Amino acid sequence: MKNFEIVRESAELLVVNKPSGMLTMPARGGLAEEKHLLGLLHQKYGKVFVTHRLDKDASGLIIFSRTAEAHRYYSGLFETRAIEKKYLVVAEGKVEEERGEIDKPLKQRGSGRMSVAFDGKRSLTRYTVLERLRGATLLEVSIVTGRRHQIRAHLYSICNPVLGDSVYGDAAKQAKFPRLMLHSWRLRFADMAGKIMSIEADPPADFMGVLKVLR
Repeated sequence: MKNFEIVRESAELLVVNKPSGMLTMPARGGLAEEKHLLGLLHQKYGKVFVTHRLDKDASGLIIFSRTAEAHRYYSGLFETRAIEKKYLVVAEGKVEEERGEIDKPLKQRGSGRMSVAFDGKRSLTRYTVLERLRGATLLEVSIVTGRRHQIRAHLYSICNPVLGDSVYGDAAKQAKFPRLMLHSWRLRFADMAGKIMSIEADPPADFMGVLKVLR
């Protein structure tokens, strides 16, 4: 398994660069025995708290709190949308608009998939086209809300699923790609002292390798 990287460490938080293929926290069912980032951090730092999640097959920045007070504060930032989250995403096909937003309510189904539903929770995703690729589009995406699989479900809903996403895209087609092409690359927020923190993590080699093939 690929190693995680500690990008920022303080008495109140850990900002970690998670590799694709690693769980954020324990899972159930067939994944119950897999190693997860929370457990690995417990071994190294003692008790830490999950502040938000990143899909197993996504990579990039994720915050863990180191005290109960910090957990309340940073969880509150996510709940009140007072934290800027930027993602690099490669979407299948041509995303027509250079800038756009997807404002569609999402609801979790029994299968675990999220889908657009009139009675779902409000979900808002904004995107900007960074580069036109062969059969795909590189996007910078920001999520105003933080629903499960939000980026993946929203892009699927406009017929541009994330490359490598066998859950929402065509499984046979997406199996050609070695990973989910979704990377959390920038977080911007105020720490507990009020200092503005802007933290970035470049996409890893497996992400850049797919980009190279598509250019």
